[in-house]
Amino acid sequence: MHKITNANIKEWARDYDGEPFDAILCDPPYELGFMGKSWDSSGIAFDKDMWADLFRHVKPGGHLLAFSGSRTYHRMACAIEDAGFEIRDMIEWIYGSGFPKSLNIGKAVDKIQGNEREFLGIDKSAVRTNSEKNHIDGQVGKFGLKAEGTGVVTKGTSPYEGYGTALKPAHEPCVLARKPIEGTVANNVLKYGTGGLNIDGSRVGTVEHLGRPQAKNSETNPFSKGLKSNGYNDNSQLGRFPANLIHDGSDEVVGLFPDTKSGVGAIRKTTSWKMSSVPDGRPNVEYGDSGSAARFFYTAKSSKSERNLGLEGFEVKRLEGRDVGQDERNVLYKNRNTPTANQHPTVKPLSLTKYLANLIKPPTGGRLLVPFSGSGSEMIGALQAGWEYVEGVELTEEYIPIAEARIKYWLQQKQVEESKPEQVELI
Repeated sequence: MHKITNANIKEWARDYDGEPFDAILCDPPYELGFMGKSWDSSGIAFDKDMWADLFRHVKPGGHLLAFSGSRTYHRMACAIEDAGFEIRDMIEWIYGSGFPKSLNIGKAVDKIQGNEREFLGIDKSAVRTNSEKNHIDGQVGKFGLKAEGTGVVTKGTSPYEGYGTALKPAHEPCVLARKPIEGTVANNVLKYGTGGLNIDGSRVGTVEHLGRPQAKNSETNPFSKGLKSNGYNDNSQLGRFPANLIHDGSDEVVGLFPDTKSGVGAIRKTTSWKMSSVPDGRPNVEYGDSGSAARFFYTAKSSKSERNLGLEGFEVKRLEGRDVGQDERNVLYKNRNTPTANQHPTVKPLSLTKYLANLIKPPTGGRLLVPFSGSGSEMIGALQAGWEYVEGVELTEEYIPIAEARIKYWLQQKQVEESKPEQVELI
């Protein structure tokens, strides 16, 4: 069902001569030098030749999904396009748990000028970790204070107080590209099985009626034809059409979405509406749903337990360099250096990888390629989504045993779920 090769993806893609793949799903380096990792500043994600070699190994109509950072996405997308892929869309994954890595310019200026900063109080919301403890205790010592488990808040007098150098990261873009089809889409899918997105299989579930109710006088209602037995002109069990926006469900993100209200059945008094409206004088019943619109675009960030399930017996250690550059005013190093068995620093949530893998999966199951396979999240998501075969390529050898152990665990969980008897609701 799966295979992981320890190799440089550039060399692997150049030399591969096996069966073609139906799609590619990957989380390449963002080329930011994240946590001092050399693989995150090699330029591989911007390498047109590497993407061109991957292009050769995908069937016509095969899709490519590749994540990147907000500062570097454009260069990766251009390399993918220059390699021959068509850019079809960009999927936005947004979240509220990013940490700002912003320099406190006011504090830096005060240090240069020798300015004394005013003590404002103690931040009791700061969360104590070892690295945080050292930072806080150092600040407390400067001010002659004793504050166990708290942080010192100060303010300078320079005109640059309150200025910084970066915004809080809250989204990651993912390119959706496709190898050009041969002829029409219908002919391409019949010949290769690729070219389409799994729309109905990726809809956001809902129990609400999403269409207009059937009017009593079906002869004058343009929507009466083909109505379902529930009295609505759509199949509400399918759910919402998949969008190019996915979020983590955090309060910060959900708060940005509007609340939608149920329709009030206003009466149309005009005949200027197109065929998408009801006939003149009939009730205009809006979509019968209510609540935050955020409920239709959701996937949570990877939790500590999800990252480490299946890794019992692996060495647990801290991730080095995680706190470097973070502005100490923004939730002081909160849970930034927690010991973990999964040493990969950029683990994607399985709910996200499964959703994306399902979106580009052909009905036949297919073969999926996962370059930069890391600790296996994209491979796990694909196997959970029902891909017949998933092949990963990973440069860093230490991540491969972690990925294999995680894949084994989650495949066992999938088998357990599938072995459970189907729950039948009696009416």
